[in-house]
Amino acid sequence: MYYTYVLINSRGETYVGQTACIEARLKAHNSGVCFSTRNRGPWKILFFESCETRSDAMRMEKYLKTGKGRDYIRYVVESAAAD
Repeated sequence: MYYTYVLINSRGETYVGQTACIEARLKAHNSGVCFSTRNRGPWKILFFESCETRSDAMRMEKYLKTGKGRDYIRYVVESAAAD
């Protein structure tokens, strides 16, 4: 099982990625091991999606990094803020 995930920090910045172990990956992002998210945390999971294969997870990650995918992430953030 693989996961595509979206992280968010206190400034509202998001990060999209995919992994086989979401808990370990979040810990890596928050500990500064990952260069792309270093010095911008702490991060928390905004949402994630389970995928059967790594290629499915990579496809979803690629979609979330497109214009429509970013619009979807923005919608999720705004919906969460309204609750």
